[in-house]
Amino acid sequence: MPFTASDVCKIIFAIILPPLGVFLERGCGADLLINICLTILGWLPGVIHAFYIIFKY
Repeated sequence: MPFTASDVCKIIFAIILPPLGVFLERGCGADLLINICLTILGWLPGVIHAFYIIFKY
């Protein structure tokens, strides 16, 4: 699967602020809420979840 420019931007946002990457990919929903909770628990779980969401969809 080739990456587009928007995918690269989402990945960069996911590294800096994981909920932003998830929001850009899936919008406001359960995935965003889960990612916010994971990011509060720690930055790394939020990043891993954001990468999962970005690469899955």
